Amino acid sequence: MQKQFITDATLVSAYIKGDESALEVLIIKHKQRIYSFIYSKVYDKDVAEDIFQDTFIKVIRTLRRGAYNEEGKFLPWVMRISHNLVIDFFRKNNRMPKFHNTGEFDIFSVLSDSTLNAEKSIIKEQVEGDVKRIISELAEDQKEVLIMRIYKDMSFKEISERTGVSINTALGRMRYALINLRKIIDEHNIILTD
Repeated sequence: MQKQFITDATLVSAYIKGDESALEVLIIKHKQRIYSFIYSKVYDKDVAEDIFQDTFIKVIRTLRRGAYNEEGKFLPWVMRISHNLVIDFFRKNNRMPKFHNTGEFDIFSVLSDSTLNAEKSIIKEQVEGDVKRIISELAEDQKEVLIMRIYKDMSFKEISERTGVSINTALGRMRYALINLRKIIDEHNIILTD
């Protein structure tokens, strides 16, 4: 039987018992997904590669210590490790993504919480995915302003200059984006907090 078709749990067990090639199979099997996730957060190939390497160094150390107990859940466990390393990277570089909550829309304060335990970090990732899907349903002009304001931390003056519209128009688009986000959330019965 080829190793590509063996379960993660079997490969982890084989590696713990001394089969070095089992780890290589695991890395090859999940590299694209883990690397893409890291890159989607840091937008820098070198940094993403470093965090990817650090992730597997942590995986190897944990497996060798015999401290792995997430049988059958290898990928979510590795994704949590990489997620925590991304947060560490931002903390060390004082580059935590900034989300300012004006009281209008609570979800962005959830996304900015940098003190997350493993369970909350999984919930946060699910929420981020839901928010991205919801945002994609907005009109293009509203989506553009919302992303610039919330994710890029741009002022309305900067948004106005970048988009070539007045500050009032930018404010209006943001207001409509938030109103429409609420409608989409209500229509789909999406729950964004635990």
